Amino acid sequence: MHHAVLAEDNKRAAYRALQDRVVDGEGRASPEQRAHAFSNAGLSGPLDSLLGKVATRPARVTDADFAAARAAGFSEDELFELVICAAVGQSARLYDAGLAALADAVAGEEDG
Repeated sequence: MHHAVLAEDNKRAAYRALQDRVVDGEGRASPEQRAHAFSNAGLSGPLDSLLGKVATRPARVTDADFAAARAAGFSEDELFELVICAAVGQSARLYDAGLAALADAVAGEEDG
């Protein structure tokens, strides 16, 4: 059991390092923009539409979504970074939800 806990702690640490890098690392998009993309909140206009799709309905992203974001003044580099932030943010939310569900299931087995 102890080895499994250490392995999970290492996985969480690696995942947190990834999150820190995509949100706070060097880039063309500001850390504030990347944080908003990561959390899928506080975005406006075409960026909200594009990154909302990236996070929740990626198959529905179109060239028009990118064109609208470019027309709003975002560069290709900024959009690349923000798309990565949105995808990693959604992945983090799903990962955390999965761990919470697993913890609830284990707690339920121990109680029952």
